[in-house]
Amino acid sequence: MELLLALGVGLLTGCGVWLVLASRTFAVILGLTLIGYAVNLLIFFGGRIGAKAPPLALPGATGLADPLPQALVLTAIVIGFGMVAYFVALALRGVGDSGSDAVDLPAAAPDREEGP
Repeated sequence: MELLLALGVGLLTGCGVWLVLASRTFAVILGLTLIGYAVNLLIFFGGRIGAKAPPLALPGATGLADPLPQALVLTAIVIGFGMVAYFVALALRGVGDSGSDAVDLPAAAPDREEGP
């Protein structure tokens, strides 16, 4: 089971890195989102999630799950959502200003003149 979870996190990380290296803004944003999901899963799985460990402190329960990774992942989800919303707003502004979705184009300022 651990091998399958590790392969899933590794696949998410690899796809995210591949998308971050792309030359389009949407692909970079999607890659950062996938890397964020991979980190969230890594933290969540670090809390020893198992089928026999109850998530709540029930009377007579043994082998409880650690609530700290769950709280960290919930906080990271909220922060990640805000980060993605901000990046999308920046990407839309960049497309509106430059007219292209390419990441590697130099940003030309249309209001300024070149040199003296």
